[in-house]
Formats: sequence, C-alpha cells, structure tokens
Amino acid sequence: MIKKLFKKEKQTFDELDLRHLAIIMDGNGRWAKEKGLPRQVGHKAGVEKVKTITKACSEHGIEYLTLYAFSTENWNRPQEEVNGLMDLLVVFLKKELDEMHKNNVRIRTIGDLSPLPDKSKQAMLNAIEKTKDNDGIHLVIALNYGGRDEIIRSIKSLAADVEAGNLQVEAINQENFGSYLDTHDIPDPDLLIRTSGEVRLSNFLLWQLAYTEFYFTDVYWPDFGEEALNLAIDTYQNRHRRFGKV
Repeated sequence: MIKKLFKKEKQTFDELDLRHLAIIMDGNGRWAKEKGLPRQVGHKAGVEKVKTITKACSEHGIEYLTLYAFSTENWNRPQEEVNGLMDLLVVFLKKELDEMHKNNVRIRTIGDLSPLPDKSKQAMLNAIEKTKDNDGIHLVIALNYGGRDEIIRSIKSLAADVEAGNLQVEAINQENFGSYLDTHDIPDPDLLIRTSGEVRLSNFLLWQLAYTEFYFTDVYWPDFGEEALNLAIDTYQNRHRRFGKV
C-alpha cells in the first residue's frame, strides 16, 4: 500500500502513479431536483466544483484532468437547458480564467467545437490561446464530444491520408491510429471517475479507456469534493494494473 502523508489536515499521496484522471461529471440535475431547485442551479453548482477539483488534482501532481462537460448527445436536451449550459461555460471562463492562468493551468478541449454558439466557442478559444504556454495541470474539457464521433472523424482523416498516398493501409496500427484522435498528444487516462451512481461510459473516451481503472460513486457531482476525490484516488492506489500480464 502506498504511504499516505498528512499535512495541515490535507491528504496527499506519496509516489502517486496517476498522470491522467478523467471524470464523467454526472448528477447535477438530480442534485437540484432533490433540493427542489431548477436543473440550471444544479449545473451552476457543478461548474463551481470544477475549480475545486482542478485545484486538488494540481496539488496531487496529476498532470491531466479531463472533464466530460457536454456530449454530442446533450444537444437532445431541452433548448433552454442547452442554452443555459453554453452560457455557463462563458460565465465560468470569464470568472475563473485569470486565476487559472495565474496558477499555471493549461486549458484544452477535445471534441468538435464548430456547432457551439459563437460566444461559447470564442470564450473557449480565448482560454486555450491565453493558457497555451502554461506547463501546469492540463485541464481538458470534453465539449461537444462523443467517443464514436471522435473515432469516425479520425477514420475519415486517416482515410484521406491513405487516399493521398501519405499512409499505406498495411502500415495502420494502434499507434498511428491514435495520432488521429483528439487526444493524440495526451496519455490515456489512468483512472475514470463517474459520479451520481450511474455505471456506464456514455460514449466517453471509448478508445482511450481500454486499460483504465474505473471508479463509480453515488455522490452527485456538485457534492464531489476533495474528500470524495481522495477516496477515489486511495482506491485506485490499492489496485494492481496488469495490462494483460500476470
């Protein structure tokens, strides 16, 4: 078992072998419903939690944090809710960007940004540009992202290279296929956390999660704080990853 160190009542982990943490942030609507509040209040509370978890992951030395913010299927939600989510993205970046930049956070995205409203897309692109030279934790926001969509987009790009003579069919393998993915320069997640009690991937990082450890919790995302994060990391630390070996 990895030794745990405690300092000023904050839990840290010695020799933490966790470079990339991915989270499916689920349960905002149910959190709000149980409190008799509109769903949008739950989404707002969920956005606030992003700052808390990003800071905690940075303190633990985690290099990449990927958050499933808006899926390709989320466009099917009521238009009012979709508009509210897009507005929340703008508000969050406007409020937190300067501080995240000051704390050396690098903001990135995966997914297809082209269908986003102009103000949401521009806010995201501005955040990416402003933080592109930071070398702290990479905050990767999965926005209009779907695992199947990513794979199809990658196959189209690969096929175009084959057609142009830049790649031979016989040369296609896992490594060069991965170079066409949105995550081409990001290591596969070591740990996936899904909140709210749901136990499925929901079209998230389907290629990249092949050997990722999964952790499911009943805690709704707005209630998922440092203590819940530390419990997930502690559980991960006590697992043995074999990658197909004995």
